Amino acid sequence: MKRPIQKALAAALVLAGVGLFQVAHAKSLTIYTALEDDEVSEYMAAAKKAMPDVDFHVLRLSTGDMAARLLAEMNNPRTDVVWGFAVTNMLDPRIHGALTKWEPKAAGELSPKYRSKDGTWFAATGYMAAFCVNADRLKARNLPMPASWEDLTKPVYKGEVVMPNPAASGTGWLQIAAILQGLGQDKGWDLIKAMNKNVAQYTSSGSKPCKMARTGEYAIGASFAFPAMQSIEEGFPVKMVIPSDWEGYELEASGILKTAKNPEDAKRFLDWTLSSEAAALYRKYKEIVTIPGIKPADRLLKAGLPNDVDKVLFPIDFEKSAAGRDATLKTWQQVTAR
Repeated sequence: MKRPIQKALAAALVLAGVGLFQVAHAKSLTIYTALEDDEVSEYMAAAKKAMPDVDFHVLRLSTGDMAARLLAEMNNPRTDVVWGFAVTNMLDPRIHGALTKWEPKAAGELSPKYRSKDGTWFAATGYMAAFCVNADRLKARNLPMPASWEDLTKPVYKGEVVMPNPAASGTGWLQIAAILQGLGQDKGWDLIKAMNKNVAQYTSSGSKPCKMARTGEYAIGASFAFPAMQSIEEGFPVKMVIPSDWEGYELEASGILKTAKNPEDAKRFLDWTLSSEAAALYRKYKEIVTIPGIKPADRLLKAGLPNDVDKVLFPIDFEKSAAGRDATLKTWQQVTAR
């Protein structure tokens, strides 16, 4: 009787040892992202099911904070993957130079404007400017419905506009980048100065202006499309307005650092971000999905998203935008100083 028990115990210990060995040697992947919290939670739950052998460590930061962190860590990088990061920031030579040349096979199916020429990054998704307009507050103050950036310069909106800070927010950056490229430097800065007179405050988050407008704190939140559509779905008295002039957008780029400690799983993860499973999730959140054949969800169209967003987007020159970023932000700080 003792011998079978001893054999069973020995087998159990072997199995336990194998389990401990696997846990001790679990693969770890560190990811920095600027995607919104709600998105990240759902995407990563699906990614974990697809890659159960990997321990994911995800740090979500605003675009500006993520850029600052990547630059601060340049001599000692802490992440393997940069995921869903504004392409304007990705094109900073210091960050771009830290990326390895690799892209998923599926990236070859993307339009050339959605991937780098040197194979260091690709963008599966993007976001576009939108006004969140609180219809109740407009009515209570007898204000007209704005339709353009030019409209936001009208004195009638003084103290009723909230915008994101372009130094901290990718949304804030795409808004002024489109205006400056569309109008040119002189006229562009004149418009931004005029809007500044009506801006109650600048936020560090691109979604916060929308959230402040939907609760009635202000009439207009210059934000991006998703929080506007989300607010409408949740029953807030919000109308989404796509500016009729200089409609800015940003791509959310992904890539692998040259110093990645786990490059193979980094490649597996980025493969997953272009999978049909990931694309199905993007339809829930994204106004811009670059994967061929993916159309916006009906509920997003119902909330006011154009059927073909390509027709309304201003053709941003991202390389030009990135090259002039520091000078533009310096001027913006001077122009908007209170």
